[in-house]
Parts: sequence; C-alpha cells; structure tokens
Amino acid sequence: MNAARGETGLWIDGAERRLCLTLGALAEIEAAFGCARMEELEVRLRALSAADLVLVLAALLRGGGEVEAAAKIGTAEVSPGAAARAVAEAFRLGLAG
Repeated sequence: MNAARGETGLWIDGAERRLCLTLGALAEIEAAFGCARMEELEVRLRALSAADLVLVLAALLRGGGEVEAAAKIGTAEVSPGAAARAVAEAFRLGLAG
C-alpha cells in the first residue's frame, strides 16, 4: 500500500486489498448517504450501520482499483473492527493532502 497516495490495506477473504479515498469514491459515498456537504458526511460516518460500512468499503475498494473485491464485499470474510479501522484510515489519508 502507498500511504502517500492515500492507500490503506484491509484483509478480505484471506488477501490484503487496497482501499483508497478517491474523489469518485467520496462522491459515491456522499450520494449514497444523501449528503450535500462534507460536514453532513462527517456526522453520518460517525454512526455507521453494518450496511453503511459495506457501502463505504465497496466505494473505497473501487477507489483502490479492487473492483472484484468491491462486488463481493457483502459476503466476504472480513473483521468488522478491522474494516472500521481501515475506513477511518482511508479517510485520514485521503483528506490529509
């Protein structure tokens, strides 16, 4: 993973996959949650349901070029805690620059 490019990793189904908060992933997440501003998205991300986490992971996986993993994330073997930490790290890295 290349943190300088905003990438972080998450083990899914026994393989490390790349998550990245791209502008496209961010727009996809905002649209899915019906957020018009970043402040609204920030509030929404603080209280994610499991379904929300799957949606965010899918967008971040697509942002990292992991299209196949994104399509299967709803049935994949992944630690919920690790997933939440990876999402937080992807946002930290993606919004740092």
